[in-house]
Amino acid sequence: MATGTIRYWAAAKAAAGTAEEPYSAGTLAEALDAVRERHPGELTRVLLRCSFLVNDEPVGKRPHDAVPLTEGGTVEVLPPFAGG
Repeated sequence: MATGTIRYWAAAKAAAGTAEEPYSAGTLAEALDAVRERHPGELTRVLLRCSFLVNDEPVGKRPHDAVPLTEGGTVEVLPPFAGG
């Protein structure tokens, strides 16, 4: 189990009602499950459209349960952005 920070951007930030919060999880899937528990409703819907960076590395199409989290790491939650 690792602890770190989840950072929300744009629509995810608005839906979460915060710019960041701590995580305590072993994988990205576990961290996102905890997020969905803490923020049911709009954020759960926004997460379906998001991409994720873990420690500045894109997650891409990898299964979230195969993405390990590290102690002191960061998870960036990035909804689709409009514009250039």
